[in-house]
Amino acid sequence: MGTRKDGLSVKHIPFPMPDKRCALHQNWKKLTFLHWEVDPETLRKHLPAGLELDLFEGKAYVGVIPFVMEKVRPHMVPWVPGISTFGETNIRTYVTKNGIPGVFFLTLEAQSRVTCFYANRRYGLTYRHAKVKVGGDIERGYHWSSKRTKGGYSLQGSSKSIGEARQAKENTFEYFLFERYSLYTVRKGVLHRGYTHHNKWWYFDAQAEIDDNTLVEPYDLGIKKPLSPGHIHMSQGVDVVVWHMTPISGE
Repeated sequence: MGTRKDGLSVKHIPFPMPDKRCALHQNWKKLTFLHWEVDPETLRKHLPAGLELDLFEGKAYVGVIPFVMEKVRPHMVPWVPGISTFGETNIRTYVTKNGIPGVFFLTLEAQSRVTCFYANRRYGLTYRHAKVKVGGDIERGYHWSSKRTKGGYSLQGSSKSIGEARQAKENTFEYFLFERYSLYTVRKGVLHRGYTHHNKWWYFDAQAEIDDNTLVEPYDLGIKKPLSPGHIHMSQGVDVVVWHMTPISGE
């Protein structure tokens, strides 16, 4: 596997991408990855039937990721200023189905009401409206705040990179976290998979100061120190191509 007819390089992706034309383009920018180890059995309670929890050396992880969703637009359609770019924070964990690793979102908190309405209904994603702000740069650090409109669950803090940017090597913890090119969700009671394409991640180790984190509370994950993640990384981001979610119950 190398470069497709549409120009996308897929040599770094360990499973085939769809042959059909992509559905959406979007960029994920100014990301901070905050991860906590959690009890696998506690986490499995949040997964839909048929989806397997993916572990690294027998351990399960949950990530809280504030970032900028930038220039979201359908294929061959220009992005719209003021609508296509917005702040987002998600809580995700790591799963697999039939040998294809991916992510599963417990929540996606977004500033965009359009995304919250459309993505929930079209893809079965658990978007919730929130006031989300993410700013700064990789040299000086990122600052982020998120507050859900209903319920008030929030995240607030800042992060600063350490050392040099690098890419994850196979079989490392960072490869487990970052090198995933699919996501899973449930729509109308059926498990679906969606494929995402982007270049391999460049990331930094990082440190963070978290002033508030009630975002994880509703999920009862047993996180005793929500202001002190066990692992912190940052990235300037990637440009992303997304395909529609497809049912996988028959696989």
